[in-house]
Amino acid sequence: MYEKNFPGKRYKTTLAFLQKHITSQESILDLGVSNPFSEIMKQAGYKVENTKGEDLDIDFNFAQHSNATVVTAFEIFEHLVAPYNILKAIKADKIVASVPLRLWFSSAYRSKTDPWDRHYHEFEAWQFNWLLEKAGWEIKDTFSWTNPVKKLGLRPLLRTFTPRYYIVYAERKKIPESTGYITTE
Repeated sequence: MYEKNFPGKRYKTTLAFLQKHITSQESILDLGVSNPFSEIMKQAGYKVENTKGEDLDIDFNFAQHSNATVVTAFEIFEHLVAPYNILKAIKADKIVASVPLRLWFSSAYRSKTDPWDRHYHEFEAWQFNWLLEKAGWEIKDTFSWTNPVKKLGLRPLLRTFTPRYYIVYAERKKIPESTGYITTE
């Protein structure tokens, strides 16, 4: 996908955020096929297993049956029609996920030749937070960053100070013990 042009800043920032919240003793299920960043996680000492290319809009088996304690999803949810479904189905108690942010000065990415490389969503941070919360996750930490490009023009200038990526660390919400009473709260 990137040939010899890896997104260095994005990878460095993502790895630092992951290392801040997840120890290398925890096992990771990385949503998406094996990729350059899953190899970087392995080189950093993480035990990583990837999904096998199944359509995560309709096939949640891997996420439901994995024994991983953490799920990672780096630039995956924007490719799904309904990311809520997989977020709800995940068995792990922790998630680290990043998404590209919607840029007001640039339309959403779409490939006309590769049906797997299309963005159905480019989120605003609050939208992604709401999606996670609705799916049963409690957000513990977030970070966003810019992605400047080495080109001339108005859009490249705007990219130097407009955040492009957003990353979240969240934990599965704990369901309180039942008191046996039905409440209307």
